[in-house]
Amino acid sequence: MCFKVVERAADSRATVLIRGESGTGKELIARALHYNSTRAAKRSIAVSCAALTETLLESELFGHREECIYGRGGDKSSGRFEMANQGTLFLDEIAEISPPIQVKLFARIAGAGVRKGGGNQSIKVDVRLVAATNKDLEKAVAAGIPR
Repeated sequence: MCFKVVERAADSRATVLIRGESGTGKELIARALHYNSTRAAKRSIAVSCAALTETLLESELFGHREECIYGRGGDKSSGRFEMANQGTLFLDEIAEISPPIQVKLFARIAGAGVRKGGGNQSIKVDVRLVAATNKDLEKAVAAGIPR
């Protein structure tokens, strides 16, 4: 059953949320989605959202201008969205993302592009998002818990 769902979802452009307990192979399903899709020849990049602070996660996902970090120059650092352009970005443990980063992700999903930290221009990228969580999101929303 699981393989049939992966097969059907692989060629879709839709964002996919994989839910399951820890250790059930959510990352393997994300890889299967990527490698069975038309994006298989492009990059698949995984980010563990729970492993990074809010500031680091924002920088990892969206990139930043070097002057924001080092106070010099105007060099740009690519974020994971840019690196995964035309490929897949897997966001593991997405329920651990803070509300401000969630807002930026929703803007990206809505097609607003990505904006580097310290930058003022949006960059258009073509990325398929696959996310995973072990949280019961419906239960958390019903309880009024933001994440």
